[in-house]
Amino acid sequence: MTGPVVIGSERSEAGLPAAMAVLAAGGSALDAVEAGLRRCEDNLADHYVGTGGLPNAQGVVELDASLMIGSSRAFGAVGAVKGFPNPISIARAVLEKLPQHNLLVGSGAELFAEENGFARSELLTEESKALFRSALQPSAESVEGERTAAQAGDERYRESALELVNRFAPHDGPWGTINILALDSAGELVVGVSTSGYPWKYPGRVGDSAVPGAGNYADLRWGGAACTGRGELSMRTLGARAIVADLARGLDPFEACLAMLAEAATLPDEFRAELRCLALTPDGRHGAAAGQDGSVYVVMTQSSTEPEFHPRKVL
Repeated sequence: MTGPVVIGSERSEAGLPAAMAVLAAGGSALDAVEAGLRRCEDNLADHYVGTGGLPNAQGVVELDASLMIGSSRAFGAVGAVKGFPNPISIARAVLEKLPQHNLLVGSGAELFAEENGFARSELLTEESKALFRSALQPSAESVEGERTAAQAGDERYRESALELVNRFAPHDGPWGTINILALDSAGELVVGVSTSGYPWKYPGRVGDSAVPGAGNYADLRWGGAACTGRGELSMRTLGARAIVADLARGLDPFEACLAMLAEAATLPDEFRAELRCLALTPDGRHGAAAGQDGSVYVVMTQSSTEPEFHPRKVL
């Protein structure tokens, strides 16, 4: 054990200083991960978590988040939550106050949030609304022109709408789920993830961020891991769990992350997109991998004066 450390995916630098402040004061990894991810969720410049997240295909922001504790493998998560800006805190409430369950989604998660005093707020900011509207501008493939039958017109409208949604892509710049992994002075390891999911996703879609073993996994014996990017691939490979299993077999964090990406690369997927991962061990070693050059992850220790950017290994 080399002392407290916290690592995160791209854009976690908005929250890592808050997480390290908790750890440096002797606080728990659980408190640190929640504090760090709340800062990321409240960052209005980030359109892939919390307030300001990009909406689903109906123009509604839906959020997923989870937390896992390495010593007990206790897990709490929420999915497809609307109207609550900090899903990571609701996930923690599930973990601590509803231990008979691991995951709440949709209206049930929102009811639980209300029962526990979480305040509702508008998640779709003017900027994220503008990004959504710009993606909906008319195109040559819009449904217009002569109709021969109402039923045929309705069918074509649905097909064209799906084609339009399938053409949507995230805006330029870093994007995706945010992962934060923390190791505290007592040796506890916690992994947390938060996301607004794929932009323009089908309403009700829940990705890997809310699924134990897929986007998030922690086992204090070996380490913790988390994924960001093409969540459907990490769900199909149980990516985070696979990384921890390889840590248990003796691979270092970089090797374990690369092995998971190599496995995911063998799967057929017509919607294949970037998948990234990172890992942290109980003795403070860390590593990350991606499919693109120039990808980084973020690290802070007690001696850090600011977030430090480290290169990911590239598959």
